[in-house]
Amino acid sequence: MMGKQRFILFLFFSTLFFYFSCSNKSGSGSDAGKSSKGAVIIETGELAAVYTKSFVLSGFGYWQMRVIGILEHGTLVNAGDSIIQLDPTEIQKRIINRETDLETELAALEKLYVDRDNRMNDFEAKIKNETSSFELKKIELDASSFESEIFRRIKQLEFKQAQITLAKEKRKLELAKIINRNDLKIQEIKVRQIKTDLENAYNILPELTLRTPISGVFQVDINRMTGSLVKLGDNVYVGTNMANVPDLTHMKVNTFINETDFLKIRLGQKVAIRLDALPKIVFDGEIAYIGKLCRLKEPKSKQKGFDVEVNILKTDERLKPGMTVSCEFIK
Repeated sequence: MMGKQRFILFLFFSTLFFYFSCSNKSGSGSDAGKSSKGAVIIETGELAAVYTKSFVLSGFGYWQMRVIGILEHGTLVNAGDSIIQLDPTEIQKRIINRETDLETELAALEKLYVDRDNRMNDFEAKIKNETSSFELKKIELDASSFESEIFRRIKQLEFKQAQITLAKEKRKLELAKIINRNDLKIQEIKVRQIKTDLENAYNILPELTLRTPISGVFQVDINRMTGSLVKLGDNVYVGTNMANVPDLTHMKVNTFINETDFLKIRLGQKVAIRLDALPKIVFDGEIAYIGKLCRLKEPKSKQKGFDVEVNILKTDERLKPGMTVSCEFIK
């Protein structure tokens, strides 16, 4: 009997032991699940403007231009402000030279008109004379019908000669018209080209004063020939980006997401953004772009992931390009 009671007590305490053991294991698993489910993805990033106006030297027909005026790096500018002044000296020289060329070519064109009129008058006078001679020879030929055969033969030859001479002068007149027309056309094209060059040169002059179409912060770019910021007196070449003006009314964050978290984010997902300088203030944002290609985060790093752009939803004067921020991706 005592053995039976001991056995029952053994079973009872064994059951209690297994019950509490299972309960503890079950509680531990639940806590771990909440931790995983509630994990927060936080990445660092850098502020940038969504839209930036770049000022690239187009050349204006010249391989290089000289900077004779430029705002200080970091200056706040408003739309319409002048930011860079390029040297107009070469354009002004070109205008003077082309105006001289225009005067010369216009004089040459006028001379062609006068020469054409004189030649046309000469040809018309010759044709009138040859026409009169032709008519006279025709009358003489008709009057020779009662003369001797030899006399008529002579008059026929004279009439034929007058006919040939008249036709020849008429052909000369037509050829002269064609030559005059072509000469005038060539000269008129020369004059028109010079006028176009002058018009373009005059149109370029105001463009040498570069103005920003948007408000923002003026950022001087690197002169690729010197390796330093573009400055007063620098020669800049065609294709050189001289400066940028980011539009501070629309800002974004360029950040990076680890490849292990790639499937945990989506376009339009909300993001809490904090400046390193103001960690207690939250700026609302949402994911606007997720890169399509996985890459190394740094050249020598083994960490891989994807580029992500987060648009900041509201304008704030405290947000400046280049500032470091943290991005908390909200599920």
